[in-house]
Amino acid sequence: MTIKVETKRYLNFINGEWTPSVTSEVERSMNPADKNDVIGLVQKSTKEDLNNAVKAAKLAKDAWRKLSASQRGEYLYKAASILEKRINDIAECATREMGKTLAESKGETARGIAILKYYAGEGMRKVGDVIPSTDPSALMFTTRVPLGVVGVITPWNFPIAIPIWKMAPALVYGNTIVIKPATETAVTCAKIIECFEEAGFPPGVVNMLTGPGSVVGQGIADHEDVNGITFTGSNGVGKQIGQSALARGAKYQLEMGGKNPVIVAADADLQLAVNAVIDGAFRSTGQKCTATSRVIVLSDVYQEFKKALVEKTKEITIGNGLDRDTWMGPCASEGQLNTVLSYINKGLEEGATLLIGGKRAEKGTLGNGYYVEPTIFENCSQDMAIVQEEIFGPVIALLKAESVEEALQIANNVEYGLSASIFTTNIQHFLSFIQDMEAGLIRINAESAGVELQAPFGGMKNSSSHSREQGEAAKEFFTSIKTVFVK
Repeated sequence: MTIKVETKRYLNFINGEWTPSVTSEVERSMNPADKNDVIGLVQKSTKEDLNNAVKAAKLAKDAWRKLSASQRGEYLYKAASILEKRINDIAECATREMGKTLAESKGETARGIAILKYYAGEGMRKVGDVIPSTDPSALMFTTRVPLGVVGVITPWNFPIAIPIWKMAPALVYGNTIVIKPATETAVTCAKIIECFEEAGFPPGVVNMLTGPGSVVGQGIADHEDVNGITFTGSNGVGKQIGQSALARGAKYQLEMGGKNPVIVAADADLQLAVNAVIDGAFRSTGQKCTATSRVIVLSDVYQEFKKALVEKTKEITIGNGLDRDTWMGPCASEGQLNTVLSYINKGLEEGATLLIGGKRAEKGTLGNGYYVEPTIFENCSQDMAIVQEEIFGPVIALLKAESVEEALQIANNVEYGLSASIFTTNIQHFLSFIQDMEAGLIRINAESAGVELQAPFGGMKNSSSHSREQGEAAKEFFTSIKTVFVK
């Protein structure tokens, strides 16, 4: 087999320059679909590198803040235009680094472009209100001011959209940023930062460095000159970052895990529900925080739904995301593959019944990547690991309920509360679902995985720190309110 190696070394971006880490140590970014494909080499940064990046961001923040919001928005418009020209290159890089299909990566890149344009427009929208004063000769109003330096810590599953939906609002509201992407998709992030560089952002406004989360990510949380931290990732790491930020009084925003349910009522359009569950559970190989992982079906339609779901799952084609015929790509890394397989084993050990899948996919060239079969379990009890814990892979736990009320109780019986959906044509059912479902994103007759950039996004319970991202809600985190009284 021909070994494909791109030996390009990707540097950190600090104070407007591409800079190697102080030790010049690097890590390889690998293609999970083909272990012989090295995407590039990325910096293994140290705390000294982080200090340099934060120093640059701190020095740049006053001049950036003093620009008008519309001027800052113009930079985002330029970045969007450049990203649009490079959509094919960046989408292909994301597919090679993370494994999702090329169609999904192109869609994600297009979404990144739309996010940049949306927040560019935020530069022309209001940031405060006039408030009546008890003093008739006084004027009182509110305005908003940036936090200062914002640390951005992003995961590998959406290597384009998540960095952009954090960076864009932070920047347009007047902050400077230091971003640490996941090592698994650091090359994709570097290509995004190249778009910001070409757009002409002043030195120090946008900084990127790569490296271990225990060093760079935790260093951002601990750094006295980082005024705010926005994080998406696992619960364990997120809580640690939140505790570190709280200890020194920094503002923090955490978006973490999900164990997202779909309820299928007896009156549901079953074909619609089956297709949505397949997309929600198996697109991106189930590696979405909003992915469907529990499907709670009313007993009246359970057997019919189960049969249709298994038959539809059999149609899924597994392969390299760059191949046109591929529907589902690999897990993003060997570690993630092993995590998914370990949960499948737990399901079997705890007594769940395997309906389909359950193994590593190794036929032909698949053996050279981190592929796993789409997997469905039934006869699952609520205390099983596959029902309670986030797997972040293509695994569905089927559960049965006798009523929508019971289904809601099952749906809420986890520590997470990110997204949820119900399939029903009964108005009372979906009104009860809207009122009683403990999740930050509620969808009716649609898959659980789906977020629109202009709407607030975030979870309840252990899925988030209860702040919201995207839409106008983003300014609640990235700014502070200042009340002004003029006599």
